[in-house]
Amino acid sequence: MDDLKRKAHAVLKKFYGYDSFHPMQFEVIEHVMNGGDAVVLMPTGGGKSMCYQIPALLQPGCTIVVSPLLALMKDQVDALVANGIPAAAINSQQSESQNREIIDNVFCGNIKLLYISPERLIADMDQWSQDLRVSLIAIDEAHCISHWGHDFRPEYSQLGLVKERFRDVPVLALTATADRLTRLDIREQLNIKDAKLFIKSFDRPNISLNVVSGVTGRQKLRRIVKFIEAHPGQSGIVYCLRRDDTEKMAQNLRSLGINAQSFHAGMATSAKLKVQRDFINDDVQVICATIAFGMGIDKSNVRWIIHSNMPKNIESYYQEIGRSGRDGMPADALMFYSFGDVKTLMNFATSSGQAMVNIEKLNRMQQYAEATVCRRRMLLSYFNERYDHDCGNCDVCNNPPERFDGTTLCQMALSAIVRANQKVGFKLLIDILRGSRKSEVLAGGYDKIKTYGVGHDLTNSMWNAYLLQMLQLGLIYIAYEDEDHLKVTDYGSEVLYGKRQVMLSRFYYDNYQNKPAKKRQLVIDSQGEVDMELLEKLKLTRKAIAKARGMAPYMVFSDKVLTIMAQEKPITKAQFGTLYGVAEAKTNQYWLQFTAVIKEHLAKTKGR
Repeated sequence: MDDLKRKAHAVLKKFYGYDSFHPMQFEVIEHVMNGGDAVVLMPTGGGKSMCYQIPALLQPGCTIVVSPLLALMKDQVDALVANGIPAAAINSQQSESQNREIIDNVFCGNIKLLYISPERLIADMDQWSQDLRVSLIAIDEAHCISHWGHDFRPEYSQLGLVKERFRDVPVLALTATADRLTRLDIREQLNIKDAKLFIKSFDRPNISLNVVSGVTGRQKLRRIVKFIEAHPGQSGIVYCLRRDDTEKMAQNLRSLGINAQSFHAGMATSAKLKVQRDFINDDVQVICATIAFGMGIDKSNVRWIIHSNMPKNIESYYQEIGRSGRDGMPADALMFYSFGDVKTLMNFATSSGQAMVNIEKLNRMQQYAEATVCRRRMLLSYFNERYDHDCGNCDVCNNPPERFDGTTLCQMALSAIVRANQKVGFKLLIDILRGSRKSEVLAGGYDKIKTYGVGHDLTNSMWNAYLLQMLQLGLIYIAYEDEDHLKVTDYGSEVLYGKRQVMLSRFYYDNYQNKPAKKRQLVIDSQGEVDMELLEKLKLTRKAIAKARGMAPYMVFSDKVLTIMAQEKPITKAQFGTLYGVAEAKTNQYWLQFTAVIKEHLAKTKGR
């Protein structure tokens, strides 16, 4: 496999300009090239696409990529072609003769990556499984196949047939957001039950997490305007709950001099495409949108996300904030939360097809909004990822509540859960801990266990708050498939048996205050100070090149690459071509324009 590693690194450098893989990328590549099926969970910006693009370039035949959105297909194909990689997409926005020409090219071996909708793959599967040499089938946004997922799409439901028709072709399912049940369901629905599960850390440490509660109306608008003004010229998205809200928010922002447009599913297709194009091309700074906007937008330089209302579940929230900072540079997520949001979302949840599950997911979102522990710890524990320290990049960490050693308190609750055979939920557990004589406690014989009544000196509200912290910190989890019973995690077991200490936030009835977050420092990979004047000139050059070529500016270079360029100031082709993120094709295309700008800037500023 040393030979495979060497070849994979050569492809990575030639077509992408990177010297090394992100953690886990090569392991996935190696697994699928050995013929194995896999389910891959990587956060947005974590490099999922490389897991199938590199194998596609290293193997004979064509890799088929199933994608749910036309905009996402177009962005991916444009980015690949810009890097000199033969890729194409078949979709309904092209004429059938155009699609036929692409298919002919695929059969002739001229296309290495073919992007396609699930419906089209199902329709053509019989012919392709017999006549086309397929090296790999990648299913992007794989959570869409699961009823447990937050974004279930009926058109994905037939993809279980893929493994039957392409029996010897490895299937790679990829997603950025899937909780424990959704991961299991993806394997089940795709008929890849033995698929290896690769889970990269869900942590996006570059995104600052902030929540403001109890702010509504004009006060909320003032907060949003102040936030946007603190991010001059930076692209961002304001997510709103309703279509009318997006239009009203955009109108209010425009009236205050902010370059904003609205986006929602009720708009005409041509209008939606124009808004998307203007945002991608940096001609519009702010998009006010419903959740209909975002999944298909592969824009690396979104610097902030605002949720004007609380989202319906943590999966949606995580995916939406993940659309910022995809280049690894600092980004900010701000969420406004009110009980009015909870009431509205509860109405949506109770009228949905899976009311019980959706209500429970909404409850977890509300718990996140009200958290008094590190928000990142809570997010990651939701996805069953262990994270046993505070992040230092959320509002709770920056303005910490009073803490105390809660180890003994946690051990009381954990012991009660274990002694009840992990067959109790929140409410019953609190009754046991407080020594209640309710019929459910007595009927289960829970008044006989050793920990019955050990927490009688704490109120219902206090136990509820502390159990939520234990859930948020990852000591316990809720088994939705087992009547919402509480289960103890490995981390919780270590605490129970005295191997770990736990600090909890002291409960007060007025815990939730809005305090300003501490200012963060800009962190860049390379060394040296960022020349901000040069950076602005490089951005203008990038925009001019993109406009002339009819492509999005970030497809020329990401903000991160331009920032490194403004630090290292390359003036020769060799210096330019060895920068992080500058591939061979882009070196040949752009080195003269960018080094000319740098040389001119250095000449003008010499002696300053």
